[in-house]
Amino acid sequence: MRRGGPPLDPARPGGPQIHHRPRGTADDARARVQRRALPVLAAAQVLGGVGVAAGLAVGGLLAEQISSSTARAGLAATMSVLGAALLAVPMARLAQRYGRRVSLTVGYGVGALGGLACVLAGALDRFGLLLAGSLLFGGGTASGLQARFAAVDAASPERRGRALSVVVWATTLGAVAGPNLSGVGADVGRWAGVPDLSGPFLIAAGVFVAAGALVLARLRPDPLSVAADGQTQPGGEPGRQPRGDAPGLAAVLGAVVTRPRALFAMATIAAAHAVMVGVMVMAPVHMHHGGATLEVVGVVISLHITGMYAASPVMGLIADRFGRMTGIRVGMGLLVVALFLAGTSSAGAHAQLGVALFVLGLGWSACLVCGSTLLTESVPGPVRVPVQGVSDLVMGVAAAAAGAVSGPLLAASGYPALCVVGAGLLVPAAFLGARAARYPQGVPEVA
Repeated sequence: MRRGGPPLDPARPGGPQIHHRPRGTADDARARVQRRALPVLAAAQVLGGVGVAAGLAVGGLLAEQISSSTARAGLAATMSVLGAALLAVPMARLAQRYGRRVSLTVGYGVGALGGLACVLAGALDRFGLLLAGSLLFGGGTASGLQARFAAVDAASPERRGRALSVVVWATTLGAVAGPNLSGVGADVGRWAGVPDLSGPFLIAAGVFVAAGALVLARLRPDPLSVAADGQTQPGGEPGRQPRGDAPGLAAVLGAVVTRPRALFAMATIAAAHAVMVGVMVMAPVHMHHGGATLEVVGVVISLHITGMYAASPVMGLIADRFGRMTGIRVGMGLLVVALFLAGTSSAGAHAQLGVALFVLGLGWSACLVCGSTLLTESVPGPVRVPVQGVSDLVMGVAAAAAGAVSGPLLAASGYPALCVVGAGLLVPAAFLGARAARYPQGVPEVA
């Protein structure tokens, strides 16, 4: 025994002995937390998806009605996307300090306030209030996005992709049901004495409150309280995530740029989301130029949404069985195929465009599920949650920018040019992927 120091660990010559809890105990505790958390997160995701889809289905119409301008119709959706992006980092900081339960509840609460503001904007005929309400309405989207990270907080490494994909898949139910509540929302609006188009926002506010209440009451223990690796984190108990102030932005960005796989994952998520939004939002306009009816447009967009969410468990299985990097490559390949099909479709080729948007949704799903899983396990525990928040911020800003420039680009150069630009957005991510493949998981140094 040495004097003046801890005993040596025979497994680590020259290093101090480190005591761990029995591995089985830590694994069992994480499994119990995961079994309880996943159904709660999925149920909240269904409710949140209903709210987001119900509001977005009529947001553009309400904006056009209030502003009397078709050109301003897309601003409500753009503000909602931007709001989700701007709330991502503050919500991550809340999660780092108080846990996922508080963070997700606050996000849904902000979304509910935004929905009520949109109702008031319709009643008072105030376009500025509608934009402010749409910004806050993005809180529902922000909670939905961060719930996917909550799904992997307590998941075992071999099941992280599937756990994340279950929460993403649950959005399918809400995304399909939400737009179909427009008629019911109109009835609710008339009952409440507000314009018909404001009614769905009342429904959205109600389901956001329900989602927040569910998370607040049932997400116990908080999944973030259990470290996924079962090891002692700096400043925390064994198996527990540390609490306290979130690290600064410089530390968060440094953790990403010095880890090639983390940088690749973040770039992939942002690029895929920007491509999806830019191509998808202009598809109805492109189809309208080809004489498509609203029913045909609805079918095509439904196919796209189905591709986005319904196949996410398959993407999670690919991530866990064949690797996160492989899953991302599959996703990027699907995006390229979708862009080719969309870019070569004439305005009247509705069937081809429908297939293209379905494949576009599949590519987005693979990149989101596999990229989010890779990002989560490529950075150390103390900065993991803030990195997730920054990733959602970058993803949202990229999508908002893509949505803002897609209209002018379509008007100036046409839909094929829009698809070519979308393909160009994937090139930097592909370059980072080739670079990241040279590094094993967890290597922090930059070559």
